[in-house]
Amino acid sequence: MAKVEIILPLFEEIQKKFKGESHKVIDLIESLENNPLKGKALGNVGGIVIKEIRYKSFRFYFIADGYKLKFFDEQSLADMLIRFVRMSDKKHQQQTINEIKKILANFGSKGFGEII
Repeated sequence: MAKVEIILPLFEEIQKKFKGESHKVIDLIESLENNPLKGKALGNVGGIVIKEIRYKSFRFYFIADGYKLKFFDEQSLADMLIRFVRMSDKKHQQQTINEIKKILANFGSKGFGEII
């Protein structure tokens, strides 16, 4: 089972935007623990793959070790870390993806801040 982390600002944004429905969003995010290959690949920066999952009209972006996703079997994915870093609506999708790529290129995965 992979480990899923959500950075604090994203968690707070989910709570604020979805209110009572936020538990459904968190459950969707945590479903990646059992199925880490889920989601649409959007690109990679320095071996870190950027992927998205959708909930209604919103996209939730996460980063993971691209090497582990590509070459390891399900048993080896158990120690994989999946970090959710941003969300956007369809209108701001490309802007958000470019922001994630810029942060990864400049600061690496540590550039996203505190994890809950």
